[in-house]
Amino acid sequence: MTSMASLRSTVGTVLRGSTVGTVLRATIGPARTRALAARLTPATPPPLAPKSRFRPSEAFVPAPKATVTHYAFLRGIHERLEPRTYVEVGVRHGDSLALSRARSVGIDPAFSITAELQCDVQLVRSTSDEFFARPHAFDFFEGVPVDFAFIDGMHLAEFAFRDFLGVEPAMASTGIIALDDMLPRNGLEAARDRLTQGWAGDVFKVVEVLRRHRPDLVIVLVNTRPTGTALVFGVDPTWSGADDVIAAETPYFLAVDPQTPPQHYLDRTVAVAPETVLSSSVWDVLVAERENPTPDGRARILDEVRSWPTLDPVE
Repeated sequence: MTSMASLRSTVGTVLRGSTVGTVLRATIGPARTRALAARLTPATPPPLAPKSRFRPSEAFVPAPKATVTHYAFLRGIHERLEPRTYVEVGVRHGDSLALSRARSVGIDPAFSITAELQCDVQLVRSTSDEFFARPHAFDFFEGVPVDFAFIDGMHLAEFAFRDFLGVEPAMASTGIIALDDMLPRNGLEAARDRLTQGWAGDVFKVVEVLRRHRPDLVIVLVNTRPTGTALVFGVDPTWSGADDVIAAETPYFLAVDPQTPPQHYLDRTVAVAPETVLSSSVWDVLVAERENPTPDGRARILDEVRSWPTLDPVE
């Protein structure tokens, strides 16, 4: 049985090119004949949009609105800390590396720089594990320790934790380590197996593990957009308990989905406003201590950081 679409197509073809079409053009004119043929010819359907591999996200947990992007926050740290040296794990297109004016090392196995870089930089095309295993990984800094490091590589807890362990031995005692994606907005966004367009992964676990095993550190979670930032103060380049922590925490790191971030991470009541961090006098103390250490400098820095108020819950 002939389908209606097939019949319409046949009639349209006849009107355009056969004797019938010639008669119609002579009778009603070419323009009206073309219009009639167009009406009887089925339109070509538009191509189907490629199916996204991501599912729609679940509703975000109500939380204080984040108005400062993590890029703007990092820019503020660069300006306040004025680091001599900077390390970035996870360069990608160079958007955050472009904020640096210090001598810098960027590590990423697949970087594709599109941002304009404005620093003396060594770009290393390798995994961070491979880089940190090198015997002279930080020779580019010519003996100057790392003042600021930013970890934004693999969105899996065990990788981010190894990045922390890899960079801490190279840090100055006044150095700061920042980690991205520490405040997922719902459990789905924290999945190890990426399911949504916006994705933090389960790297929030790094903060939990450090707080369990490193009471010497002060860790501040900051309410940046979209998925939060952590700052680690009080780093110790001589710390040597990594193997024991990895052995104890590997089951936690590798726990399969679904992930369950702590509620105070999701609602961000554990976080500090970025304006509070950047307006603090602690940055002046850090720079002064870097240049002229004092016996009580470390304690003053950590006490100031501990005093920063966290956010109130959303009613």
